[in-house]
Amino acid sequence: MTIDMDTVVGLYFKHADTLRAARQAQAALLAGQPRIRPRLDDAETEISYLLVRELRPSRVVEIGAEYGWSTTWLLRALCDNGHGTLDTYDTAGHAPQRIPASLAEDRWRFHQCDVRQTDDLRPEEIDLLFIDAVHTAPFARWYRHHLLDRLRPGTPVAVHDVFHHPVFHHRAGPSREGRIVLDWLAAHGASHFTVSAAAAPQEYAELSVAKRLLALDEVVHQPAPNPMLFCTAP
Repeated sequence: MTIDMDTVVGLYFKHADTLRAARQAQAALLAGQPRIRPRLDDAETEISYLLVRELRPSRVVEIGAEYGWSTTWLLRALCDNGHGTLDTYDTAGHAPQRIPASLAEDRWRFHQCDVRQTDDLRPEEIDLLFIDAVHTAPFARWYRHHLLDRLRPGTPVAVHDVFHHPVFHHRAGPSREGRIVLDWLAAHGASHFTVSAAAAPQEYAELSVAKRLLALDEVVHQPAPNPMLFCTAP
C-alpha cells in the first residue's frame, strides 16, 4: 500500500460505518476514563485505525503508550478485524490500568521496559510499527538503526511528533526526532504522508472536507497540531 491522500480518503469512505462506531466507542471510553489523557488528535488515531483495518496485520508493535489512548485505538481496530495482536513497550506502567479488558483480552501484551533493552523484538516479524516514545535524536537514531532499517519493505510505520506548529513550539518544521526519520526516508528515496496543519495544510484541509461529508468531523477530544508521519518501509 502507498499511504497518500487518495488512499487515506478512500479508507475513510470505505470504512466510514465502522469508523463511526469506533469513534463513538472511544468518545464513551474517554468520558468514562478521563485519566487516559489523549495526546494524539482525531486524524492521527483515525488514520492509524483505518490502516490496521485495511491491512489486517498479524503483529502490531507500539513503542510508547503513555496513558493508552493510541493503544485503545489500535486494539479496537484489531478487535474489529477479529485478527492480530498488539505488543506495547513503555517504561511507565500507566496504560494497563486504563485499557478495558474487553479490548485487551488475548490480543494485547504489555511490556514495561526500555525497548532498547529488550531481546524479544524482531523487526522482521512486525506488520505495523507505531512509535510515540521519547522524542529525542539519540532515541530516533537507535530505532532507525535497530528497527526501521530491519523492517520488511512495505511495512507501515507511524511516528508521532514529527511536525510541529509554531503556536506549540518555537518554530514550525520537523522535530529533531522527525528530521532523522525524514533523512532515513530521503536516503531511500521514499515518501511520507502527514495531515499536519503546519507541514501539509492542503492535505489537512482536504481531509477535513472528507470528514465533514461523512459526518465524522465532531471532535472526540481537543484537537492537536497533527504532527504524525505515516510511511512504508523502503
